[in-house]
Amino acid sequence: MWTESFLEYLKSERNRSELTVRNYAAALRDFETFLASLGEDLKWEKIDADTLREWVVYQMDQLRYKPATVNLNLSALRTFFQYLLRMGYVKSNPCAKVSGPKQPKPLPSFIREDDMDTVLDELTFGDDFRGVRDRLIVELFYLTGIRRAELVGLADRDVDLDGLKLTVMGKRAKERVVPFGPELAEHIRRYRQLRDARFADGSRGDRMFLNLHGRNLSTTSVDRIVKTVLSNVTSQQRRGPHALRHSFATAMLNHGADLQTIQKILGHASLQTTQIYTHLSFEDLKKEYKDAHPRS
Repeated sequence: MWTESFLEYLKSERNRSELTVRNYAAALRDFETFLASLGEDLKWEKIDADTLREWVVYQMDQLRYKPATVNLNLSALRTFFQYLLRMGYVKSNPCAKVSGPKQPKPLPSFIREDDMDTVLDELTFGDDFRGVRDRLIVELFYLTGIRRAELVGLADRDVDLDGLKLTVMGKRAKERVVPFGPELAEHIRRYRQLRDARFADGSRGDRMFLNLHGRNLSTTSVDRIVKTVLSNVTSQQRRGPHALRHSFATAMLNHGADLQTIQKILGHASLQTTQIYTHLSFEDLKKEYKDAHPRS
């Protein structure tokens, strides 16, 4: 009876999606099945933290659930007990003393340096507006590490060709300055010449990157452009703008940049976020060692 009223509460008062309600219902059923396997009666007010810990272990060892699934189920039960506590049905939430399994953090996908050399030195993009624009988009991601939304939001005034720097608006509306080199500056000048000649009527807005019709370039278009280009050198699943951002950070680290510098350029709020690239580089180092050393 309590479970039914809880699920109704999720739908009517918390406005949770049907999928969330179904997931929570499944988690509660899983727990009830687990209790039945122990030969115990279901009395929610008698459930303690030890029983919940046994359930976590049961899901990992017997059901072979992944950590993400176990944590989702535990979250559902935690929310359920919060509801029971608020209704006065129980005196405490036993989930408060139970932690779920740690989820391994996947290393970010990146494009290898030799593959990026192939992209920028050997691929043919074309000398027209579209070709120059698409190459510049890939270059900006790889040479500055900016995010997709930051690139799409760039205005001409944000690009200082004399000072060789970009001013971008990052997450949480935090502005930062990103340096770049003279070669990229020349490519930006060339793109602007072609863009301004193509849309000389002055109808375009202030955005730097435009589609073929003179309108602001969308994030979907940027994704498609980058994926199409990178498909020439890699078949990995993740080959969008964020892979180029990761490639930038990895290349910087591999060539001697310190973490604080990379953190500032990427706009990470915490150095801990940037430190994942040290693991990334070490994984790359291990692979090179394994491939190269005769007794590895």
